[in-house]
Parts: sequence; structure tokens; C-alpha cells
Amino acid sequence: MLTKEILLVSLTAIRANLLRSFLTTLGIIIGVGAVITMVALGEGAQQRVEEQIQQMGTNVLTVRPAQARMGGVAQGDAQLFTRDAEALRAETGPALTIAPDIGQRLQVSHLRWNSLNEVLGTWPTYFEIYSMQVAYGRLFTEAEVQGNRRVVVLGHEVPEQLATPAPLLVGRSIRIAGESFEVVGVLAEKGEMGFSQPDRTVYVPVSTAQQRLFGGRDRLRAIVAQVNGGPPAMDGAFDAVDRILRREHRIPAGGDPDFQIRNSTDLLASFQETNRTFTFLLAGIAGVSLLVGGIGIMNIMLVSVTERTREIGVRKALGATRANILLQFLAESLVLCILGGILGVLAGTGGAHLVSTVAGWNTAVSIPAVVVALGFSAGIGLFFGIWPAQRAAKLDPIAALRYE
Repeated sequence: MLTKEILLVSLTAIRANLLRSFLTTLGIIIGVGAVITMVALGEGAQQRVEEQIQQMGTNVLTVRPAQARMGGVAQGDAQLFTRDAEALRAETGPALTIAPDIGQRLQVSHLRWNSLNEVLGTWPTYFEIYSMQVAYGRLFTEAEVQGNRRVVVLGHEVPEQLATPAPLLVGRSIRIAGESFEVVGVLAEKGEMGFSQPDRTVYVPVSTAQQRLFGGRDRLRAIVAQVNGGPPAMDGAFDAVDRILRREHRIPAGGDPDFQIRNSTDLLASFQETNRTFTFLLAGIAGVSLLVGGIGIMNIMLVSVTERTREIGVRKALGATRANILLQFLAESLVLCILGGILGVLAGTGGAHLVSTVAGWNTAVSIPAVVVALGFSAGIGLFFGIWPAQRAAKLDPIAALRYE
């Protein structure tokens, strides 16, 4: 029996029991679809985080307060101060670009419109570190920081929140927590950066923020440092920041620091590893459906062998060999699984698109995942189709012809 004839006979047998064939492949469809959707969600999340970290800068160190401990006992809340940022700027020079970060959500108002926004006090270098561009007006200057000037730079979406076109706001006054500030600039659109939303943030000089908005509080939320020497200089920059802050905080040699230094590249690597683990876990759970579908195919093929015992006897009597019968039933099992795999890929792609549209999540259908899923479903068809095919091939033609 030629290969083409074997394939035609297999397709005829599947078409003769179309509903049963579809229900048989349902496990494969669900399994492959679940694998494609889960992997698409994982890939989309990873791409989104990578984009955000790229916007934050892969050569940026972030210093945050940590719980100070001595001998395993908590010693109180740790603190970072503006003088720490000044010490880093003075001692690292051009190797690092330093900016303090102090922030709080406050009411911002203009005329009769108001909004609740993150107000961030910093230096002009903050905009340089995160590559923020001005759309209208200008940035505040170092002299305005030193002079405690009441000037403000608005994120891209803040003018819209205040129901005023951005060009018209430049040069006007707005109120932040009841204090009047002059708008000197509006930033171009930046997008999300990690957990922050720079387009909805209001930026003021750090000195002004501390004295007029935050009740004289000098504690910083963080200090950001951009390494100007590129990735090879990261280790040296890390050591320099650690050494200077240990001295400023009078931490003895070998003592636990009361601050944490984080590298965005390390954060990306950590997320990628976590995301990869969860993706494999979800794909493994979905793979169980493929195994269940394979068992269902083996079961239905055994039923098919029993139902078609007389047909097998007739084929053998007409000259079909064991190999011909074996290939015929293997082909049926393989076609069922491949068709199920193709329908599963379509269902998974559609599911990923639906999740992206309805929930707004990032999804990215992975071509390698599609290839692996189809290959796995074909392998299941071969593996679970061998026993029924062998059982059909071993039937005695005389006994098969007598079967009722």
C-alpha cells in the first residue's frame, strides 16, 4: 500500500467519525492552546519589563535605605540624606552622575482643576540620568536648587490632568499642597519606568521640596547614580558608592550596611529567571493536558481497531502486510494529533490576543513554543498510536474475517 493511499484511507476513516475524532483531539487542542497562551503571557511580560528597565537605564545604581542590624537585632529605621548624595557627587566626580530622590503624593491644582500626583524633589541631573527630554519650556537649574526657588517641571500627562494645554501652562503658576510654583517646563512622553509613572509626576528642586512641601524633612527615598564608564565600570562604581556611604554612616568594617545598592541589570536577570521558572511551570501544567489527550487518542484507536476488525481482515486477505496495517493506524493517530496541534495553536494564539485586548496585558506568541508544541503533539500521536497499530497489525486475517 503506497504512502499516499495509506494517508487517504486514514483521512477517510477520520472523516467517517468526524465528531468522535474532534472530541478525541480536544485534549490535544486544550493542551497546545494552553501552552501557547501561557508562554505568550510569559514572553509578553518579560518584554515589557525589559523595555521598562531599558528606559530606567542598565547602567544605573539605585541606593535605598535598609533596616540596620547589629548582631541580628534591628537597630531602627535606616536613613539617607541629601548630604549623602552631596558626598557621592563630590568624591566620584565625572565617574558618576548623582541625583537624590524624595517624593510624596500631593494635590496639584490650577484654577478650578486639581489632581493628585507624585511630587518628586531632585536635582537637574535626574533628567539626564533617565534621558528625559523637554517638550515645552526648560528644566530647572542647579542655581534654582541652591536658591530654593519655587519652580516646577511637569510630566507629559499633568497638563491634561489640569485641563490646560501644555504650551499655555509654561510660565504660569500652579499650586502644590497650597504653595504657588512657577511652571518652567513640560516633559516629553516617557512611558512607565518600573513601578513609577514619570508622565504623571511633578518635579521640583529637592531643597524646595524639603523646606516647603515636606515639612523640612531631609530624609531621601533613594539616591540614583548613573555610571558614565559603561557596564565595565559598574563593579568599581558599586564599590565606590558602598565605601563612601559606609564612611558617611559610620558603619564599622564588617558591619551590615543600613542601605541597599541595586543594579537594574541584576533586577532584569532576576526577573528573567523568575519569569522563566513560572513559564516552565505553567507550560508543564498545560502539558498534562497533552498527555491526557494522548491517552484519549490511544483509547479511541483501540476502540477503532475493535470496530474495524473485519475491515482489517479484508485488507489482509487482499494482500495488505502487517507493515501496511501498522502504518495505516499510526497515520490515523498522527493525523489526529497534528490536526489537534494546529487547532490548539490557533486557539492559543487567539487566546493570547483576547487576553491582550480585554485585560491589556502584553503577550508575544513564541515561534519556538509553537514548533515545540506541534512537535510534542506529533510525538504523542506516534507514542500513543503504536500499541493500537501493533494490535491491528497482529490480527489473524481468518479470525478477523469471522469477526461480527
